[in-house]
Amino acid sequence: MFCRQRLRRRLAPFICALMLLTLLMNTIGTPHLYAASYKVSLQPLAPIPSVSKPQSDYDVIVAGTDPEGVTAAVSAARNGLKVLLVEPRQKRTILGGLMTLGWLNSLDNNKAPLINSKYPSPYLNQGIFDEWYRLIEGTSFDVNRAASAFQKLVQNEKNIDVLMNVKSLEPIMYDLKVAGMRIVNADNSSYDVRSGAVIDATQDADIAALAGAPFTMGREDIGEPEARMAVTLVIKLGGVTDKVWNELKKYPGVGSDARSIWGYSEAREYPSSNPTRVKMRGLNIGRQDDNTILINSMQIYGIDPLDPASVREGMQIGAKEAPLIVDYLKQNFKPFASLKYVGVAPELYVRESRHLIGEYRLRMTDLMENRNFWDAIAYGSYEVDIQSLSATAGGAVMMLPEQYGVPFRTLVPKNIDGLLVVGRSASFDSLPHGSARVIPLGMATGQAAGAAVKLAQERNMNFRQLSRSWSAITELRSRLTKQGMDLRMRPFAKPEYASHPDYAGLLAATSLSLTAGGYKNDAWKLDGPASSVLLLNSVHRLQKIYPSYFGTNIDDLLPLDKEQPPGPLSLEQTAYILAMAMGFETASDTALASLSNGSWIGAHTLKNIDDAKQLTRGELFTIINDVLGNFGITFK
Repeated sequence: MFCRQRLRRRLAPFICALMLLTLLMNTIGTPHLYAASYKVSLQPLAPIPSVSKPQSDYDVIVAGTDPEGVTAAVSAARNGLKVLLVEPRQKRTILGGLMTLGWLNSLDNNKAPLINSKYPSPYLNQGIFDEWYRLIEGTSFDVNRAASAFQKLVQNEKNIDVLMNVKSLEPIMYDLKVAGMRIVNADNSSYDVRSGAVIDATQDADIAALAGAPFTMGREDIGEPEARMAVTLVIKLGGVTDKVWNELKKYPGVGSDARSIWGYSEAREYPSSNPTRVKMRGLNIGRQDDNTILINSMQIYGIDPLDPASVREGMQIGAKEAPLIVDYLKQNFKPFASLKYVGVAPELYVRESRHLIGEYRLRMTDLMENRNFWDAIAYGSYEVDIQSLSATAGGAVMMLPEQYGVPFRTLVPKNIDGLLVVGRSASFDSLPHGSARVIPLGMATGQAAGAAVKLAQERNMNFRQLSRSWSAITELRSRLTKQGMDLRMRPFAKPEYASHPDYAGLLAATSLSLTAGGYKNDAWKLDGPASSVLLLNSVHRLQKIYPSYFGTNIDDLLPLDKEQPPGPLSLEQTAYILAMAMGFETASDTALASLSNGSWIGAHTLKNIDDAKQLTRGELFTIINDVLGNFGITFK
């Protein structure tokens, strides 16, 4: 989805002007961020120096050199710890992972809900991310420039040893505690390296999985364990002069800034050579320093990120399709006509795999309510962007939060000690993960993890104990603030949807992926008519998530005529279908009395229904929320 396609927070024109002024004032020294044009000097990129042999012990080992891992290592070193930053993927010679090898070169930033003199920054969290951001000079960036910036941050810290291109990496375990890493190099030499803590910054939380930490996979938490968002292979085109860039920006319906273009929605009409496995969406285009652009648009389905053979297949599918896509763009969009196909990224852009089960699990309700937490160590505000799951199942923007906290507890695995997990595979439900997965937020969790290791060692606490200590978390937040992070909740108005009479039902429906609010939080249509199709889809979802409660097939009870639009959905019909799905022995004319007398549907809910012969969507969601509440399932 394209975060830049919607106006932020329905600001009045004078507020927009104030925002622009503030942005300009806050980017002194980084003029390229918002300038109308930019000047570049190509930066040579040497591989990051790697130690030939690690020491026998470190204060902390950080696994993974993606942005979150670099940030965690720098944070830990600045807190006085001796750090080993180790890369478990072979063939990586530079830092930055997804950004520099997956070529994801356009940022999904966490914008602050309000900008004024008290909260001057346009983005949340700040900290080490902001240091790096000021070095890359753009909302989209050159991947070599980004890798150089990561390398600069690491090499400025004398307490960091870097070890690249290892053959295997697995945790050393004492019972349920991670006590170090067993490292096998490419030449098969091996080392047991002890450490006081390990931070797992791998994209898929591989170290935590090897340690035995619990996870859900894909959308397992909402009844679809095999479903996950599409992966992407980024495409590079060459020959982008200033003239060509300006032509690309002037194409009707696109948005742009100095280094980014978003739009070309017609690209989704691309006739795929492999329709069930790959397709296109609109284009996200980021400009590089060498007269090339990177295009994030291709969507590849059916790839298991945890299976190397499947990942190789994804690369093969994408590499075969990319030249065909470029030919299509050149033939159908005049600004692309002169551009040349250069190639594809060295790695896939994977959005989703494991979801850690931690001491706390971030929920959709937390985002809907813009919830702060006593142990928040980072904040998010990016839209809940669920990319398409298959060639026939489109994506959705579930909603747009103002600002929500990410608890430290989401980094702490259940049952396993000595380990923190940062980045997209931390303890987030699969739906809020659509917002919390973005890299700037992941980098903030990395900075918090690095500081937390120092504090835990000082207080002789394990991370679980630290996560439950008010005084320790207060100290952690204080240190992070002194180290450049902004951990303040911004002021903003209560969202309109939170005042709706069926708000409790909306929380349930959004958490169950029964509805989506879109970029403006207005697509739920709670006052619109409910239909038998919506009821049937809702029951099917309940049966996937809670099969022990909703075990009866009701498809024959609610036949749908595909040739006719669905008719009105009555309260009596809804009660009957839900009762039958739960296995109740009842008739269509007695089901409502059975559910209401048994408090399956609350008296307050029944009182607020305006027309029993035609339920609204909100009323249906509220009835579902009532029924689930009887099983102890709540969404508040």
